[in-house]
Amino acid sequence: MKSQKGQSLVETALILPILIMLLFGIVDFGRVFHAYLTLDHAGREAARDAAIGKEDGEIKSKTESATTSLGDGVGITISPAGKANRTSGNDVTITLTYTVDLITPILGQTVKSIDVENKTVMRVE
Repeated sequence: MKSQKGQSLVETALILPILIMLLFGIVDFGRVFHAYLTLDHAGREAARDAAIGKEDGEIKSKTESATTSLGDGVGITISPAGKANRTSGNDVTITLTYTVDLITPILGQTVKSIDVENKTVMRVE
């Protein structure tokens, strides 16, 4: 029989790219899931503030502080805008958007990014 000293090295070289892709995919999934949970929490907080009659500036400020882990780039839309336009019994809608740039080598080149959106509706008190 011939020597098989390089067999494990070749097998490792063949399987390593697949393991690295899997690892990066898990990291990307975690980043997207974190962004989703952060937007969900911030959206509920913002909708509650809007429902009890706070000003748009206060709502946006609180939302920005609740999404600091995402950094800049969180889009905030309040509908209807303005405290005077939100009357008791009607709904207020808070829409938060954020784009997550993927870091997975091959998938990141084809998909580039994933847009995460959260829409929260609450009745004005």
